[in-house]
Amino acid sequence: MAFNLTQMDTKDWMVVIATIAGPILAVQAQKWVERFRERRNRKLSVFQQLMATRAARLSSEHVQALNMIDLVFYGRRVFFFRYQSGKEKAVLKAWREYHDHLNTRLEQAAQMVWNNNAEELFITLLSAITEDVRYSFDRVQLKKGWYSPVAHGQLEEELTAIRKLVLQLLSGQSALKMDVTKFPVDDEALKAQVALQKAMSGAFTGDGALNVHVKSDAAAT
Repeated sequence: MAFNLTQMDTKDWMVVIATIAGPILAVQAQKWVERFRERRNRKLSVFQQLMATRAARLSSEHVQALNMIDLVFYGRRVFFFRYQSGKEKAVLKAWREYHDHLNTRLEQAAQMVWNNNAEELFITLLSAITEDVRYSFDRVQLKKGWYSPVAHGQLEEELTAIRKLVLQLLSGQSALKMDVTKFPVDDEALKAQVALQKAMSGAFTGDGALNVHVKSDAAAT
């Protein structure tokens, strides 16, 4: 029995299209889900690293997480266009402001003011990331909800002081202070030197003249 395509109505065509397109759409939908999950996992990784190291902002892990923000929150490409959500734009804006402040030379502002501004800008950055990854943390939690042993803070301050001193030495801004308290001495050499000094002292008179004694041999017989 011959099959005539012209006898198919709209319902039949829809069944055919659904049969063909169903598996394709299912695969594409799975890819979209995987891409979304991958982007979220990258964002979560950066957020978790920043949260874990917010009390150690000179650590390499913290700096690495900051440098990943531009890439992770870049958005995505739809065909040839870049699409960013409003939350991703807020994260990058907060990061640019914080990054600009970190690159400001300390001589341009008082140390305490610089530290306070850096703290507020960093918390603003964390807040923006929190919104994007859908976590619920207020600014107080982000600012004060971390723990760092006192010894860690002292160690970081000492390492910073050591790095500054080394840089000053290498640049010639300061000199290395040395106090010599004792030289290594050979006891035998010291005794020989004392004996020599006594012998030389006995060879001279009080007015500095050299005492000379001439000895003549007995006349030959």
